[in-house]
Amino acid sequence: MPHPIKRAIAAGAMTLATASVMAAAPKPTIVLVHGAFAGSSSWNGVVAELSQQGYPVIAAANPLRGVASDGAYVAALARSVNGPVVLVGHSYGGAVISAAASGQANVKALVFVAAFAPDQGESALALTGKFPGSTLPPALAAPVKLDDGGEDLYVQQDKFPQQFAADVPLAQAQAMAATQRPIKAAALSEAAPAPAWKTLPSWSIHGTADLNIPPQAMAFMAERAKARKAVVVAGGSHALMVSRPREVAALIVDAARPVTVDAGR
Repeated sequence: MPHPIKRAIAAGAMTLATASVMAAAPKPTIVLVHGAFAGSSSWNGVVAELSQQGYPVIAAANPLRGVASDGAYVAALARSVNGPVVLVGHSYGGAVISAAASGQANVKALVFVAAFAPDQGESALALTGKFPGSTLPPALAAPVKLDDGGEDLYVQQDKFPQQFAADVPLAQAQAMAATQRPIKAAALSEAAPAPAWKTLPSWSIHGTADLNIPPQAMAFMAERAKARKAVVVAGGSHALMVSRPREVAALIVDAARPVTVDAGR
């Protein structure tokens, strides 16, 4: 049986070796995908946190037109990255990253931030209605009619701060309301393709005060996806990436660490 001192030395050497690999290995690129009624700038706080820790970051401009087409757009962006990628999705963006990652060899992990993680055939709308708690429908503005017969959806600006970002400073939430990106209504009822979370490791974070997606629904999806880590933020709104960038970034780093080690082997 190995001597305790020898075991301790061996364990210390292994820790140092792992740290050395992580220091030498290139860090994965973090691709952030916003959801409905938000934009790429909603990730600014998370970008700052990740950049300070040396991670290359891309905040994608999600078209918000449909799960399949948005997924193809993000997949193309991921393919353009030289090296491993961690995909992070907020809200509807969770459905997009799960579609985008399928068949993408360089996508190594998924992080769901107050996000949908639909199974094949499920839609964001169906998952929202599966559990009680969403007050989004009455907060929506009258749809904008599109030339192709579709409709764009916005949140009423006066209701946006409470509905979407209750734990964000009011002036900032009002600015988010004015700059929100619309989602095509059909995207919320579009059936998801085979999900990448069945083959890739995933991480999850959501708030207990989310009024867009019921917290119970997000807990259900995280458990179903066998998330390696599921963080629940007490009092957190739907806009966690804005109100709690440090917590969100910490979870992304947790997801990126094994990717960094693998890349260095």
